[in-house]
Amino acid sequence: MVDSVSGTSSSSSSSTASSTGQLQQQTLSQSDFLKLMVTQMTNQDPTKPMDSTQMVAQMAQFSQVAATQELQSSFDTLSTNLSGDQFVRAASLVGQDVLVPSKAATLKDGVVNGAVNVGTSGTYVNVQVKDSSGNVVRNISLGQPDAGLVQYTWDGKTDDGRQLDNGGVYQVSATSGGTAIDTFVRGKVEGVGASGTDGTYLQVAGYGGALLSQIAQIL
Repeated sequence: MVDSVSGTSSSSSSSTASSTGQLQQQTLSQSDFLKLMVTQMTNQDPTKPMDSTQMVAQMAQFSQVAATQELQSSFDTLSTNLSGDQFVRAASLVGQDVLVPSKAATLKDGVVNGAVNVGTSGTYVNVQVKDSSGNVVRNISLGQPDAGLVQYTWDGKTDDGRQLDNGGVYQVSATSGGTAIDTFVRGKVEGVGASGTDGTYLQVAGYGGALLSQIAQIL
């Protein structure tokens, strides 16, 4: 049974390698293109020379291919440099507090700090905190603030004044004039990482990984 599985794997690998080789062979490089055109000119019939218009068209095509490949190479280099620069800049955020979008907050040291994104000035803004069972434990009124990010602090107490234990995870929602608005939590940046095509991310205490593009504010 083991030999059979091994044989299948070997056959599959060989087939993959063969397909890859065939694909590479089908790719026409700049050098191949130039050799092909020179060969065509060398072997042309003297009584029926190559049409100059056709030659110009082939030369233009060759130049276009070369320019496209050089441009792609330049873009790749630029992308790599920008990614590296972004990573270095993000590293300077370690130790600082940031606001990240989240509908959940962890009670730590008896407090939760966050913010809401108010779209219209002068509307009544309210923050509501629920426990894991969906029960409302606290309502926080932020009055009628100006539009923009408005910070709030929850002292970890219920509406009736009972202090809740640290470590609990609570659901946070907010409304502005009765319309739901985005909520954010505040956390300290503990590290920086890279996530493939997603780019640079920050490791935020009490939240986890957040893409650099998701950071709403650096405090």
